[in-house]
Amino acid sequence: MEKSQTALSGLTKTALIAALYVVMTLAISPFSYGPIQLRLAEMLNNLAVFNKRYIWALSLGCLIANLWSPLGMVDVVFGTLGTLVMTSLSWFLSRHVRSVPAKLAISVTVCTLMTWSVALELHFVSHAPFWWTYLTVGCGEFISMALGAVLTYVLSSRFELRA
Repeated sequence: MEKSQTALSGLTKTALIAALYVVMTLAISPFSYGPIQLRLAEMLNNLAVFNKRYIWALSLGCLIANLWSPLGMVDVVFGTLGTLVMTSLSWFLSRHVRSVPAKLAISVTVCTLMTWSVALELHFVSHAPFWWTYLTVGCGEFISMALGAVLTYVLSSRFELRA
């Protein structure tokens, strides 16, 4: 494939994942924000362990989706930074792991544990109790990430996600 076609393919994949994240978040927006949330779009975070491009796609999708957040610009900035950090950390920790299930386990674990940043944001902005919010947001993240890991595993056996 020509270099410009490869670049265009990468840009298209990035845009599609960012758009999918936004649509999935806004489609169930009452459940996508707040101290008790199930943001199903988070399942896409599993893609970051396959290619760094998805880190940027997911961060961009989160930034756009958070424009509708009740927390306003605080969530746009800090929610996006949280996604950037958690997906980067997932990619970094799994980059030398060959096993797809192990890569996905790393992603699920990192993203679930990193919800402390969301709990901290909600604690400072909405005065939500930190530990309770960490538990509820973490449970929602785990559900989304675990469902996404199963789906991503099936997709990775049929499509090349590293490319």
